[in-house]
Amino acid sequence: QVQLMESGGGVVQPGGSLRLSCVASDSIFSLRSMGWYRQAPGKQRDLVASITSGGTTNYADYVKGRFTISRDNAKKTVYLQMTSLNVEDTAVYYCYVVRLVDGGTYWGQGTQVTVSS
Repeated sequence: QVQLMESGGGVVQPGGSLRLSCVASDSIFSLRSMGWYRQAPGKQRDLVASITSGGTTNYADYVKGRFTISRDNAKKTVYLQMTSLNVEDTAVYYCYVVRLVDGGTYWGQGTQVTVSS
């Protein structure tokens, strides 16, 4: 079982920035990949960004150029730096990890991001 603790959500004005953090209970090197999904009210949960243990990143088209995913191995933390936020980015953001040993997927509890003027 991998425990995940997210932080960094909040309310921001359009054009603003936020940084989400997700701390894992296991070493990042035991994880195949880490990343973020988001789910807006009445919509499905969609992938936002991911990063593999080798450092390869992947982004949804609608966040390319605005969001950056990164990780700190020593802190067992993955970050999502979000800039140029717009109202369509309002959602609950969920951190996830995929464990290397068995491919199991684990989720954080979610953190609310609200973009509003």
